[in-house]
Amino acid sequence: MTGPPTGAALFAAGPTPSLAIDGDDRVREANPACETLFNLSRHILVGRRIDDLIGPGPTGAPVAAPYAAYDQVLTLPGGRRVVADVMAAPLAIEAGWRVLTLHPRSPGPIGGRRDGGQRSATAAAAMLAHEIKNPLSAIRGAAQLLDRADDETAPLTRLIRDEVDRIARLIDRMEGFTDSRPLVRTPQNIHAILAHARDVAVQGFAGNVTIRESYDPSLPPVLGDRDALVQIFVNLIKNAVEAVDAQSGEIVLRTGYRSGLTKRIHADAPLALPIEVCVIDDGPGAPDDIADHLFEPFVTSKRSGSGLGLALVDKLIGDHGAVVEYRREGNPVRTVVRLLLPRVGGRA
Repeated sequence: MTGPPTGAALFAAGPTPSLAIDGDDRVREANPACETLFNLSRHILVGRRIDDLIGPGPTGAPVAAPYAAYDQVLTLPGGRRVVADVMAAPLAIEAGWRVLTLHPRSPGPIGGRRDGGQRSATAAAAMLAHEIKNPLSAIRGAAQLLDRADDETAPLTRLIRDEVDRIARLIDRMEGFTDSRPLVRTPQNIHAILAHARDVAVQGFAGNVTIRESYDPSLPPVLGDRDALVQIFVNLIKNAVEAVDAQSGEIVLRTGYRSGLTKRIHADAPLALPIEVCVIDDGPGAPDDIADHLFEPFVTSKRSGSGLGLALVDKLIGDHGAVVEYRREGNPVRTVVRLLLPRVGGRA
């Protein structure tokens, strides 16, 4: 006969996001519900200051214990805001330690699900993109005819064509955000998908960059949509290529298995996300002022960038119910974009 569950087991199994905070206001433990709320893994949460994760309390200082505040607007990493009840109670381990519980009032949709208003906006955006592309085609055709008819205006008409093509490419990329159809997810060999994305990169934009592979060959199949996963990794590799030195830069594709992280998608059992894929580069990383907003549309530090590549990655990752993280870590410090993906049969 087994004994009663330990306090640690009860803490981990709790459905309410809970954090153990030490006397220096740093997270010492986080349960799986917290990983879902923050969209960050436990090992990323542990060691962070509590005011970095939820912002300061109403008094401008980190929450003490005992403490209770209702309808608080919390600013989570990445700029996402949630309204939650915040409660803290002393934790009888050491002086100053407490357990902090967060009770979100109206959590936003996870995994790409949208309400009626969002669906209407999405449909309107798709229709608008289609209607804009029609006159663009006519403008480009007229400019091409003028180019043939008058050599003196050729530079101007070529400029018109180039700008029309640029706008059309931007619209094509934006249309990726308007597709609200559910992905058809099937068992996929993640290493075959990475190999395809690597080949696409090497034959095009990554021809002069070294790309190394560090794979765990024992990984089980990933549950995902092949085309969407290829698009995700092509975008991430392209972003890494643009960040490294063109002559000496190096990119590493790494896979591994990590147990423990789950994410609740619906009201049923949570989805396990044990398949880890990292795209690592030795570039300088994102500027500090945009590092927490990299996966938002139109956020970029590149002069010629549209700021949509990583936003599309975030959208497709959300459609998979998966997690994407940006970190600067290691020695020497490198940029790590970490994806945590579901395995086949991964309902926890």
